[in-house]
Amino acid sequence: MRPLPSTCDGSAAIAARACSVQRGKFITIEGIEGVGKSTNMDFLAEIIESRGHVVMKTREPGGTPIAEEIRQILKEHGDEPLPDVAELLLMFAARSINVNNAIRPALERGTWVISDRFTDSTRAYQGGGRGLARDRIEWLAQLVHGDLQPDLTILLDAPVKTSMQRADRRGEPDRFEVEQRAFFNRVRETYLALAAAEPARFAVVDCSRDLASVQAALRVIADRLLYDVKL
Repeated sequence: MRPLPSTCDGSAAIAARACSVQRGKFITIEGIEGVGKSTNMDFLAEIIESRGHVVMKTREPGGTPIAEEIRQILKEHGDEPLPDVAELLLMFAARSINVNNAIRPALERGTWVISDRFTDSTRAYQGGGRGLARDRIEWLAQLVHGDLQPDLTILLDAPVKTSMQRADRRGEPDRFEVEQRAFFNRVRETYLALAAAEPARFAVVDCSRDLASVQAALRVIADRLLYDVKL
């Protein structure tokens, strides 16, 4: 796809003041541990960049220096227990920083943003996994990012047994990865329920298949998004 045309005319000074840039697309990639979010985010970014778009990759929690510090608190095994409510608030604190300092500015300058996790992760992990009330999560989501919603959410899905086997091969597990299988079953079920409730926003990809098959499905999804074809 050709880069979207600018509506600017005239000198650089006029363009700097009055140039109208089309907003970038916001894509999120979701799923439980071990489904290949990082690998497939890189693959998706390459496809979009090959069509002439600028892409920014980010992750949650994290994405900016301060948000990455919060990520460390959330991921590491500390001596002091982290209450579930504190975990929820830290997730949204990091998200607020990432949204305001990185994601929104990038979208406004026409950059496409791909995020490894966003608020659906909180709905799945802190809501489905931890059992925190959905209305509290939605209140915080409205407070932190309001009308900013993904244009597309790709849910990389695989059975918990499969994903846990893959995650175990990555090395020392973090604070989330040590959770029991029942926890991840609840997380996965919540993800699938979210996808069923918003089929226009979600694209579910079966990641129990080989990588080539997964990426072939991602290429179809990317092409449809790039050419504004209904998913």
